[in-house]
Amino acid sequence: MKKVLALLLALTMLFALAACGGGGESGGGTQTQAPANNDNQGGNDNPPANNDNQGSNDTPANNDNQGGGTEGGSSELAGEYNVTIWCPDLATDLTKSQVEAFNSSNTMGIKINATVEPVSEADAATNMINDVSAGADLFFFAQDQLSRMIQAGAVSKLGQGASDFVKSNNTAGSLAAIQAGSDYYAYPLTADNGYLMYYDKSVIPDEDVDSLEKLIEDCEAAGKYFAYELENAWYNAGVFFGVGCHSDWVTDDEGNFISIDDDFNSDKGLIAAKGIYKLVSSPCYLNSSAQEGFDNNCAIIVTGTWSYSAILKSLGENMGTADLPSFNVDGTDYHLGSYRGCKLLGVKPQTDPKVGAAANQLAQYLTNKECQLQRVETLGWGPSNIEAQSDPITLANPAITALNLQSEYSVMQPNIHGSWWDIGKVITTDIKESDGSDDALRAALQKYYDSIQAVFTMSDEVKNAWTVIGAIGGSSWDVDFEMTKDGDVWTSNDTFDLKAGDELKVRQGKNWDVSYGNGGENYVVEADGTYYVTFNESTTEVALVPAG
Repeated sequence: MKKVLALLLALTMLFALAACGGGGESGGGTQTQAPANNDNQGGNDNPPANNDNQGSNDTPANNDNQGGGTEGGSSELAGEYNVTIWCPDLATDLTKSQVEAFNSSNTMGIKINATVEPVSEADAATNMINDVSAGADLFFFAQDQLSRMIQAGAVSKLGQGASDFVKSNNTAGSLAAIQAGSDYYAYPLTADNGYLMYYDKSVIPDEDVDSLEKLIEDCEAAGKYFAYELENAWYNAGVFFGVGCHSDWVTDDEGNFISIDDDFNSDKGLIAAKGIYKLVSSPCYLNSSAQEGFDNNCAIIVTGTWSYSAILKSLGENMGTADLPSFNVDGTDYHLGSYRGCKLLGVKPQTDPKVGAAANQLAQYLTNKECQLQRVETLGWGPSNIEAQSDPITLANPAITALNLQSEYSVMQPNIHGSWWDIGKVITTDIKESDGSDDALRAALQKYYDSIQAVFTMSDEVKNAWTVIGAIGGSSWDVDFEMTKDGDVWTSNDTFDLKAGDELKVRQGKNWDVSYGNGGENYVVEADGTYYVTFNESTTEVALVPAG
């Protein structure tokens, strides 16, 4: 019976390859500085053992779609394929070894010649959207970018076999992250895009980890820092979610943002603002999520699982992990909330269905249980695979355990307008600069509310205009400098005294949906000087022109 099924599957695949092509649609970009999803919200992964769930053998692999699989020593997909893979820098070596393992273990005669390039999840989304044809064949990206990726035709829709593969192997939350309508796009890589609390047990007693107030006292008494990047919307929004607030962007059928349902500016929001003020008004507060902080006088750092290995190296047996603490306002405790999300593996639509099918076979392999467990061991990434989540390898990782505890208080990160990252981070800045009174905190929340509403009254002229932003002109990624258009070239209205190493980008509509620097990365100044910044819309090239 098994051989009969295999023969039927092989015939089915043959007809599928003759009849089908790739599907897809797309997305927008995020900035290196302000996250949506982060290698800094993510980012950190030895050759897989088996082929259990690779869409081959008895599981038809794919496709509308470009995936396929047959039993036996070779198949209609047998041959060599040249593909480019984008993944975070820390994952490149492991990804290369996993591709080699796929080549040696798959029974379809597929050989992948892979060029693995270090591109972060956020930059991968930006690069794919800006130029799909030049993009990678497989790419890691953050789930909040999915709808924009679909709209741009940058990611393939999964066929029936591939959909069955992801549904049978991954958690409900990660499946929701790849679903649009009734269809699935991309493959879940992780379910760990969130944050937890790391602490130095030689400074912080374990019994204090549930109380923000006690943790602040411990840090102040020891002259140590409490690092929590609250001047970043991805982190400070969690405080509002912890008191029961919500922030939901509404889109039309084409994916355009048309309104926002957000109650941060409310009585509940005031409670959150008071919680933020407790920490940011303390001398122990440090606006950072950098894992190096424990080597620089930190006792606590709120960051993600991607920092686990580095922090363990810094603290050793003194490393403690926990979900976030609670804070008290008027006698009531409120547990700090957080965003959560997934890292995904996308497959670019291909004109040759055989290339697409081979790419999908590789994608299923790279996201199977064994490969995900290797990322747990090597990078500390939390798996989306159901069996991998309960595997002893995963359960032995204290950061993933703490993150799973925090998930009870987390909110799935939705699609977010690109301007929100700048608007949201200012809440903490305004709270920090206030006197902590109710009136001052409400004023900060009202300013935030007015700013998000202004997104929908922005003129077409402003939406289409390009501006310069960066660590320039005395600003720190918080000011847009105007540019003027002449033909296809935009030039900054101002000159900037720049130093070698300064970084900048140009962006459209004062948000991060579409931005350019050096490819997906920031533009880095090579030599000191006074410059105009130019941007060519046709070539998307950013350049510096010496003034005078």
